Amino acid sequence: MQVSSFQPPPRTLMGPGPADVHPRVTAALARPTIGHLDPAFGAMMEELKGLLRYALRTDNPLTMPVSAPGSAGMETCFVNLVEPGDKVIVCSNGVFGGRMRENVVRCGGEAVVIEDDWGRAVDPQKLEDALKAHPDAKLVACVHAETSTGACSDVKTLVELAHRHDCLTIVDAVTALGGSPLEVDAWGIDAIYAGSQKCLSCTPGLAPVSFSERALAKVTSRSTPVQSWFLDLNLVLGYWQGNDGGSGKRSYHHTAPVNALYGLHEALVMLAEEGIEQSWERHHRNHLALRAGLEALGLELVVPEAERLPQLNAVAVPGGVDEAAVRARLLATYDLEIGAGLGALAGKVWRIGLMGYSSRPENILLCLGALGSVLNDMGHQADTGAALSAAQSLLAR
Repeated sequence: MQVSSFQPPPRTLMGPGPADVHPRVTAALARPTIGHLDPAFGAMMEELKGLLRYALRTDNPLTMPVSAPGSAGMETCFVNLVEPGDKVIVCSNGVFGGRMRENVVRCGGEAVVIEDDWGRAVDPQKLEDALKAHPDAKLVACVHAETSTGACSDVKTLVELAHRHDCLTIVDAVTALGGSPLEVDAWGIDAIYAGSQKCLSCTPGLAPVSFSERALAKVTSRSTPVQSWFLDLNLVLGYWQGNDGGSGKRSYHHTAPVNALYGLHEALVMLAEEGIEQSWERHHRNHLALRAGLEALGLELVVPEAERLPQLNAVAVPGGVDEAAVRARLLATYDLEIGAGLGALAGKVWRIGLMGYSSRPENILLCLGALGSVLNDMGHQADTGAALSAAQSLLAR
């Protein structure tokens, strides 16, 4: 068998994730590997935890990256906080709310699902009604930034409602972290998980999580063992926090992905250099420019303006246009990746991401020019010049 090294084609990633990885991160990944119990690596781990607290706006001591993708961050929250028989209210307005429900069921919990339309934020009144109807509920789970639709929910209000009814909260921030205002402590979020591959400009494969003291008390007082050995925080903490709960001697739990953690550390250093609020503003500013260009092309965003994510834009596919053929042409001709719709929105939308290092003016102009050209070639009239002009006028401000 003849084999050779894999050379990936150059791509501009403007789908729902992963996003473009910053060159500083790829350089960090190539640094020499050292042992995961090396004192130098331990010092880096402590810095990384502090940087994550900055990004999440929290002082939670239990803040760390899970050695696996964002879905494992989700599972970490659920397997540690949900015991058999626990009733959990799940707010579902897209694919990832559905995955939350699946986690509850697999933990032996009882899922009470409140549904909202895809492309809309979670309705707080529906949550309040469910909490009143189920006074024995122990947890509320919701998605801050629903990646499948581009909708942003009012997590602050949802958490306030949950706490009013003495429920802990689990929040999905996989697409939110670094791209949208997120205040773990100020909003009182009990458990939260995210991903490394979106607005943090890092590679896939790591899942930042953070647990409040209230949530950690639930983990440590369980009456049943956590069903996952690998994700059991009672075991993992000996590695990430040391046997004394601080930064002392660490116990072996698993071989951490050393170089991947170098990359996340570098990504978070860059976020701190830019400033978290400045990162939120950059994502919002670039979203406005992309929106102006898309509207000039005659395209519409499906999420109402007040509920839109700046970093994930769901664009309605015009009638008579083959959405898959457009994506294929963009990839083949322009090396540009945008995403398809999922679930109820499959075949109806394109998902255009402006996340992390992908959220740059040159990417916006590339996307608008390429999309306008492909649409015109396929017989759908689009004014590419007007789109570029509309975007540039906002980018120049």
